Amino acid sequence: MSKIFFASDHAGFNLKQVLIEYVVTLGYDIEDLGARSLDPEDDYPDYTTPCAKRVAETPDSLGILLGGSGQGEAMSANRVPGARASVYYGSVDATDSLDIEGSNSKDTFDVVRLPRQHNDANILSIGARFVSESEALKAVRIFLETPFSGVERHTRRIAKF
Repeated sequence: MSKIFFASDHAGFNLKQVLIEYVVTLGYDIEDLGARSLDPEDDYPDYTTPCAKRVAETPDSLGILLGGSGQGEAMSANRVPGARASVYYGSVDATDSLDIEGSNSKDTFDVVRLPRQHNDANILSIGARFVSESEALKAVRIFLETPFSGVERHTRRIAKF
């Protein structure tokens, strides 16, 4: 990856700082697109939309968004052509097994892994109010290390976006 772009509003501000430090230790080049200070009145689209634009126009880059639930941040990002944001807001109930490609997986981080593998997600939106720091760190690492599968059916489906 050439660059990892980060953006958050007030709800994700503190966790963003932790994740940036972590991603730098993994050897990635990062750019923090804000917020640069903690302002409880800021609006997430002011940060998430520019981040999505930068990811969409920068080949081989990825984005990490943080907000309260991660949902609004992903909705904002997904309005940008070329941005494909998926949401992670903590562990899913692993008592219901996920039948993924017949694997009968119970890995709760498949909600991070599969959008990368199947949808070539280029932005991970994290619900900072719903995840622990350790979950966020693991989710980011999985997101950064999981490649798009390139399988024809997935490529065909993405082209229809």
